[in-house]
Amino acid sequence: QVQLVESGGGLVQAGGSLRLSCAASGSIFSITSMGWYRQAPGKQRELVATITSGGSTNYAGSVKGRFTISRDNAKNTVYLQMNSLKPEDTAVYYCRIIIALRMYWGQGTQVTVSS
Repeated sequence: QVQLVESGGGLVQAGGSLRLSCAASGSIFSITSMGWYRQAPGKQRELVATITSGGSTNYAGSVKGRFTISRDNAKNTVYLQMNSLKPEDTAVYYCRIIIALRMYWGQGTQVTVSS
């Protein structure tokens, strides 16, 4: 069994920054990919950023240049540094990891950006 614990969400003014963390624990042998998704009210969940075990990254166009994803393989933790936040970044942010083709999700952390 795999557990994901997210932290770092909150309320911030437009232009501000937040850093999200997601720590994985449990039956972890090899994490293929780690990433962040978000879901705003009334919208579908969407990709924010992903990072492979080798460090290759992928970003949604709307966050490129503002958000940075990174991971600490020794700690099985993925981070999302969010800078220059905009009100449209307001959403619940979910951590997702892939282990042996199986997908695991965190419980979500709320990010609210005020204008």
